[in-house]
Amino acid sequence: MPDSAGRVTVVVADDHPIFREGIARGLQLSGEITVLAEAEDGEAALGAIREHSPDVALLDYRLPKLDGIAVVHAVVRDQLPTRALLLSATTDSAVVFRAIQEGAAGFLAKEAKRSEIVQAVLKAARGKQIVSEELTGGLVDEIRMRAEHDTAILSEREGQVLQGFSQGKSIPQIAAELYLGASTIKTHTQRLYEKLGVSDRAAAVAEAMRRGLLE
Repeated sequence: MPDSAGRVTVVVADDHPIFREGIARGLQLSGEITVLAEAEDGEAALGAIREHSPDVALLDYRLPKLDGIAVVHAVVRDQLPTRALLLSATTDSAVVFRAIQEGAAGFLAKEAKRSEIVQAVLKAARGKQIVSEELTGGLVDEIRMRAEHDTAILSEREGQVLQGFSQGKSIPQIAAELYLGASTIKTHTQRLYEKLGVSDRAAAVAEAMRRGLLE
């Protein structure tokens, strides 16, 4: 939550002391942000987040013990009132995608200007999603590639079974419509579950909608 002066509160985590201290100082000098704590690894960062409940946690992606994405996962899992913003030297679009997928408020390149980092923290505190301009193109390509892959992984039969589930149909009903045995539909169902990483039809429909396989 904001401090008594209404400034955005932040925890900063990076294993390089000089970089971490420089970032913390830059945030403080903005006059709009209060740094509540600094941490040198992921476990310490998560502990500081739990202790201080900052508006934003600014985390290096490659933190020791727990990396930045693992910290993001814990923050989201435990429903902590903090938005986690990752800062990294990597520009790997798969890493950026995974961070956003886990619930990160955004992803910034470490070469970002101090003013850009300050603005990103302020936007994150207001609920905005932030990705460095130089990372946006790669992220869009990653999303497109994954969408194409997700569509391709389902066979025609599995897609038909999925459509049936989305319409509330049972396995016997789907089997009758496709002129197939119930045991065959069960086999396709099991393969569908394995590909989507779920264990029941409701979860299969929800996951397929999340991936854009169903409208």
